[in-house]
Amino acid sequence: MSRIIVVTSGKGGVGKTTVTSNLGAALARSGCTVALVDADFGLRNLDLLLGLEERVVYTALDVLAGECRLAQALVKDKRLKGLVLLPAAQNRSKESVQPEQMKKIVDALAKGYDYIIVDCPAGIEMGFRNAIAAAKEALIVTTPEVAAVRDADRVIGLLEAEGIDNINLIVNRLKPGMVQDNKMMSVEDVLELLGVSLIGVVPDDERVIVATNKGEPLVLYEDSSLPAIAFTNIARRLQGEKVPFLDFMAAHDNLLTRIRRMFGG
Repeated sequence: MSRIIVVTSGKGGVGKTTVTSNLGAALARSGCTVALVDADFGLRNLDLLLGLEERVVYTALDVLAGECRLAQALVKDKRLKGLVLLPAAQNRSKESVQPEQMKKIVDALAKGYDYIIVDCPAGIEMGFRNAIAAAKEALIVTTPEVAAVRDADRVIGLLEAEGIDNINLIVNRLKPGMVQDNKMMSVEDVLELLGVSLIGVVPDDERVIVATNKGEPLVLYEDSSLPAIAFTNIARRLQGEKVPFLDFMAAHDNLLTRIRRMFGG
């Protein structure tokens, strides 16, 4: 059976779309068929992060209006067999789509793909309702900041109220140095506040920004950067593998030790 997963957070700017693009690419690299659905009507950024913006012809709204078939609206990723994108309409508001319409589209996609991953817009209004309409699972993305964690907690409550109780947490943009200096919440702090299962931790890294600007998911690179490994490990855990979590604090300590040795410290 196809797995329908919504990537959400409540707060904007925590990296939901980055997680969606990299997770979709990582699953496709492992041989899964994956449909990414951009539910952010009115803004639409998932096509940019995947580097597919020039190939968008139809959107989900065109499918709903009967102006094209669902298959015509799907943009295939030429780099990864089995990865497709269903774009959102950029010039229409979130109120242009109703939850039952979104559910109809996602259920249709579920007949042909192993994973349907829905990129949820920020907030808890109509866009959120649309994005979770067909979801059976949720990935909560948060950064280790008080406001982001509070919003994530609110969203977890809303998901559970809608009967979505298979919820996993991704802590994004962790800065080990700041955690060590007690200037940032630790992963343990976040887990204690939210009370859901952890499926991944992604460290803060400028290479994520570079890859995003290029429209190339970081997991496509072969440089084995820590964020790329982290995204790949999340995909593996989603598929049921027992993958140990990377120890970013130890990696940070080792880096500081090497620097001190270089400068005789």
